[in-house]
Order: sequence, then C-alpha cells, then structure tokens
Amino acid sequence: MGSYSTTSSSAQNCPKLVFRQLFEKESSTYTYLLADPSHPQKPALLIDPVDKTADRDLALVKELDLKLIYAINTHVHADHVTGSGLIKTKFPGVKSIISKASNAKADLFVEPGDKIYFGDIFLEVRATPGHTLGCVTYVTGDGPNQPQPRMAFTGDALLIRGCGRTDFQGGSSDKLYDSVHSQIFTLPKDTLLYPAHDYKGFTVSTVGEEMLYNPRLSKDKETFKNIMQNLNLSYPKMMDVAVPANMVCGLQETKSEAC
Repeated sequence: MGSYSTTSSSAQNCPKLVFRQLFEKESSTYTYLLADPSHPQKPALLIDPVDKTADRDLALVKELDLKLIYAINTHVHADHVTGSGLIKTKFPGVKSIISKASNAKADLFVEPGDKIYFGDIFLEVRATPGHTLGCVTYVTGDGPNQPQPRMAFTGDALLIRGCGRTDFQGGSSDKLYDSVHSQIFTLPKDTLLYPAHDYKGFTVSTVGEEMLYNPRLSKDKETFKNIMQNLNLSYPKMMDVAVPANMVCGLQETKSEAC
C-alpha cells in the first residue's frame, strides 16, 4: 500500500473541492479536473486527459490558478490517445499515474488501497478489472475531512446505464461483474459516479441508481455474461493507434522508463 502526497495535513473542516467535468466529443471521453483550493499550493489533478483537448485543460488550470501535479489514467484506453505525456512536456513538474497492473509506463504506479493526495483531499484506488486487466476506479476519501457525498471515477468499468466491453485487452465479463459489485456497488448509495465516457448525453449517476437501473449490471452474473457475449461490437477504430501510444503515456517516441 502506498500514499502519494503533497503536504497533507489534517483539516478541521471538510475541504472545498474544485471540480470540473470536461468533454472530448470525438471519443465521447470525460476528463475530470479536481483540486484543493484551500491548500496553499492549490494542488490539482486530471483524470483521463485526452491529447486533443490537453491545451484546453491546461488553460483552465492556469485560469483557476491551480498547480497541476498529477495526470492520472483509469486504464490503457483503446478509443483515444491519453494527454498525460503531452501535458508533461508542457508542465514538466506533473507526474503521470496509472495502475501497476496495466503494465504501461508512468512516473508512479498505483495498486489497490493506495491513496493519492492532492492537498488535504485524497483519492482511494480500487481495482476494477474486467474491461481491461489494469482498470482501476478512483474514489474520494471517506471521512469528515473529505468531500461528501463521495465520488467515484469509474473509467470504462461502469458507465451510466452500461459498462465497458470485455472482448479485448484481457477483458473478462466474469471479472467485470465481480469488480463492479464488490468495489463500486459496495460504496454508499449516494456516491456520485463519473464514467470515462457517455454516448447519450448523461453526465453523472449514483451507485443506487446503477444498482437499480443498469440494464446489464443489475442482472445476475450469468445473465450479464450472456449479454456481454452477444454484443457483437465492431473493432475499435482507434485501437491500433491508441493502445501502443497509451502504453507510453501517449508519446510513442518516449524512450525513458517513465513518461
């Protein structure tokens, strides 16, 4: 278990949270900006940045007078190129983060139970494999000094009224079902769910909603597995470009061990 931190102290009151949900329309990807504005350094992080919208995201960071410290990915994406490597070239102090299980390059690797601090706020790492072997969900901390209700950034493991496909990148419908039910559906029912994608215009859901209304994951495991086996989805058009790039932070020319 590890902890990645920028001078965390025990706050007396629940810290305020800067939160922005940003959208990349070509791949229907959500990028999330989170920051602790009450901390002197105003540390911030980006979850699932996209290369095509990295400049927009960095401009927002500057406008809000935040200090970007981390660019985090929930998994190795197959539908877009991550912006984490590009962000690091423009903001050299930023560290990239991805799960150790992803086998991708990054500055820091996280495992289940790790905490990523930005100021007095932290994200807890939960392993949610099934869409890919290395998928993780980042959940805001539990406790009086953390934002409430809790927030879960689920990547492609759990979407609003759906879930990520399980037919490539080491995917497994059996593992995905267990991941969601054990690591996400066990969170408080008012926990806000923020996925990496949405294709119908939805922006947020809750654990309680998805337990009731998700047409796939509200079913029993055998029904879910049968649904996933019969989706007949086409091959991702960006996969042959995105996956190799995302294994090295989106910069294929990167030669160092970290990127």
